[in-house]
Amino acid sequence: MVGVFEVGAVPFNADGWGPLDFSTTTPAASTTLPLHVPFAPFSRSEKLGRIADFTRNFANANPSNRPSGKPGSASESPFDFSLDLDAFPLANPDDDSSFRLVDAKPPTRPKFGPKWRFNQNRPQLPQRRDEEVETRKREAEKERARRDRLYNLNRSNQNQQRREAAIFKSSVDIQPEWNMLDQIPFSTFSKLSFNVPEPEDLLLCGALEYYDRSFDRITPKNERRLERFKNRNFFKVTTTDDPVIRRMANEDKATVFATDTILATLMCAPRSVYSWDIVIQRVGNKLFFDKRDGSQLDLLSVHETSQEPLPEAKDDINSAYSLSVEAAYINQNFSQQVLLSDGDKVSFNEPNPFANEGDEVASVAYRYRRWKLDNDMYLVARCEVQSVVEVNNQKSFLTLNALNEFDPKYSGVDWRQKLETQRGAVLATELKNNANKLAKWTAQSILASADLMKLGYVSRVHPRDHFNHVILGVVGYKPKDFAVQINLNTANMWGIVKSIVDLCMKLNEGKYVLVKDPSKPQVRIYEVPADAFENDYVEEPLPEEEQRLWHKLDDVRGIRFSALGVGCYSLSVILLFVGGQRSRSCIVTKGRFEAQNFH
Repeated sequence: MVGVFEVGAVPFNADGWGPLDFSTTTPAASTTLPLHVPFAPFSRSEKLGRIADFTRNFANANPSNRPSGKPGSASESPFDFSLDLDAFPLANPDDDSSFRLVDAKPPTRPKFGPKWRFNQNRPQLPQRRDEEVETRKREAEKERARRDRLYNLNRSNQNQQRREAAIFKSSVDIQPEWNMLDQIPFSTFSKLSFNVPEPEDLLLCGALEYYDRSFDRITPKNERRLERFKNRNFFKVTTTDDPVIRRMANEDKATVFATDTILATLMCAPRSVYSWDIVIQRVGNKLFFDKRDGSQLDLLSVHETSQEPLPEAKDDINSAYSLSVEAAYINQNFSQQVLLSDGDKVSFNEPNPFANEGDEVASVAYRYRRWKLDNDMYLVARCEVQSVVEVNNQKSFLTLNALNEFDPKYSGVDWRQKLETQRGAVLATELKNNANKLAKWTAQSILASADLMKLGYVSRVHPRDHFNHVILGVVGYKPKDFAVQINLNTANMWGIVKSIVDLCMKLNEGKYVLVKDPSKPQVRIYEVPADAFENDYVEEPLPEEEQRLWHKLDDVRGIRFSALGVGCYSLSVILLFVGGQRSRSCIVTKGRFEAQNFH
């Protein structure tokens, strides 16, 4: 039998709204209703309560406790029971404020790089469905970058100590009796500027051979072997040992005398990293800029401005010294190979002033030029050009130089792969690693007023074979245009020379040496004794063991240097261990040297 649900008696309130007031009624009248039970919701999800109470007064209520965003809160207060804590003790707004709606869904991450955050107002692209694949790719890229970073860090740490040792080695030993007169930071050189008028040619000596235009068409696919010129003589004579400059000094043609190599070193000094030195002699009112016997100015630096460290041990074929000797050998042979061998030459006023009769001389012409530095100050410099070419029935002078690649791992660019398709990238890499050398070549071309400067790209046949090389390409530039490309300012170049000349002209008569600091971007001027650098290299008879060694090495091909019989000369021959084999190598002295096969 189904039970009967009985509804209690609902009293009728004739005096107002809501239930009857139990204080005025007898308990018997409402015995069916529970006593002292507040009429309030028992669950927060049930929105139960009184409909309205027009007898309540909220005049003294704190408006800050009322819900915001209700402009008609005064008129709607009879319908608001949120503040009636006595009747609704469970509806405390403070309890409600402690509850928050939690969204467990992760926010959408941008998938198109960091710029996506700036384009949030634009219509969003549809998200990729292969998120897992993209995540794996990103992780793989991060892992590869981490490995490369660790590899480069370890490789740099291994050679950091040796690299620092090479940088901090001075080109000349500073003696305690030397007196330092001045110290010039390179930062002051960048602010200098001086304009010189066009120079005048005082004398042209030597003879030039014509350039072979077929080398302009060489590519890495049809490379050409670098030949060896055994019997041609090359001369690297300093200023005071030049008979022509001595004659001009006696004739009072100028006040300052130098060579293009020395001037280019001064002009590009702010780009140099390795230490170098120049000897300055003040004789009467004349000023002579010289180089020492065995100076590094006659060698070519390799990777001087590179951040990649080079091994310092001289028995390593990739050390800074070994690469300098190799670069000098490459440069000399390249300058003679790119010439026409038909015997046609362009001769000038006088023959080569340093050659003996019957010697086979390399193709070179010396232009003795004079610049006006002041009203009563002139500068004479011996400049060199290596070849000549006919352009529009006019003869144009050329300078010939070669960049050498020894190991693509150091430069990061393989010439055989990039030279034909990305020549600009190869040149940019060389400008970064050899900024000083390229700037000096450009300055020498500008000093000689060469119409073109030819740059050859010469590489080793194999990275571990420093004896055999190939020519991968030859590119020609106009010196002034190339100077603008490498940010070489001609006015700044002459400003540096003018400031050093003015400083030296204030010195007393004597001998001085200008030394590039090996560890800081600055140069120092020392006052040295009059006999300094003259006793460093004395020709003495070799011991019997070394004489026997030289007899055994007669068949070994090398670079042989011989002193020139002008004044007092000395010869410095150094035994260089290259690739585990002892070979002849030489520091260029005040004289000539004969370039032979480098073995």
